[in-house]
Amino acid sequence: MALQSMTGFARREGTSGRWRWAWELRSVNGKGFDLRLRLPPGLERMEAEVRRLAGESFSRGNVQASLSVTADENRFEAVLNREALAAVLAMREQLDGVIDPAPLKLDTLLLVRGIVEFREGEDSEEALATRDADIAAGLLAALSDLRAMREQEGAALARILLDHVATIEGLTRTIEIDPSRSPQEIAARLVAQVALLMDGMAALDRDRLHAEAALLATKADLREEIDRLKAHIAAARDLLVKGGPAGRRLDFLAQEFNRESNTICSKSNTSAVTAAGIELKVVIDQFREQVQNLE
Repeated sequence: MALQSMTGFARREGTSGRWRWAWELRSVNGKGFDLRLRLPPGLERMEAEVRRLAGESFSRGNVQASLSVTADENRFEAVLNREALAAVLAMREQLDGVIDPAPLKLDTLLLVRGIVEFREGEDSEEALATRDADIAAGLLAALSDLRAMREQEGAALARILLDHVATIEGLTRTIEIDPSRSPQEIAARLVAQVALLMDGMAALDRDRLHAEAALLATKADLREEIDRLKAHIAAARDLLVKGGPAGRRLDFLAQEFNRESNTICSKSNTSAVTAAGIELKVVIDQFREQVQNLE
């Protein structure tokens, strides 16, 4: 599966008989999946199916979906009110011999209120079923378009994030091979520190000082942090290559990256390692910021 960004837009429109319809889908970042749906009156029955299809397509992001449906033309039909007509004819018989018995004409009947009503013509059930099927097919196409756009942006984000991971890996390597971390350098610093403390302080216990210095050196060792960074780098690279909904897991790894870089900076006793640790923190912040856009 490809990585997906959580931002995107899609529009699909079409016609079905005398009906014109259009779907618009917009997606932005979100902690989970939230669909805000707007359907025209009379098509509320589609809501459950729309939510099911959207939920199958996306796992994260705030998605707005709206459907508009309009008729290209208004059709009217005349409806005869037979009861009203029967009442008029019955009255005519009752008035026979009282009024002119001339035959009733259509234009005369049309003047009688309630005899003929004009209303918008209704589509057949078959035509409405065809329209609804076309609208549903349009939704599937719009969801596919939105997914394609999110995947396109996801691919671009993956390249950026892989570059960040490579930079993190390079800085980790810089810290790992820094001369200050060699046993010889550490030993030399310890000897110098102990000599400085012993100078003019004969009362101090030399063995105790050596033991304390060795303990401090052990606490300042960065081996565990470097090993964990390497493991996180491998995990992040694997997630980015494998794809799928990886945003939450990558965000967790970004937090772990940050934890290790903080520890490195706090343990560092040389300017070179401190500088690399600070640069590491900057790149990790950039990594985490981009990860927030992934599904």
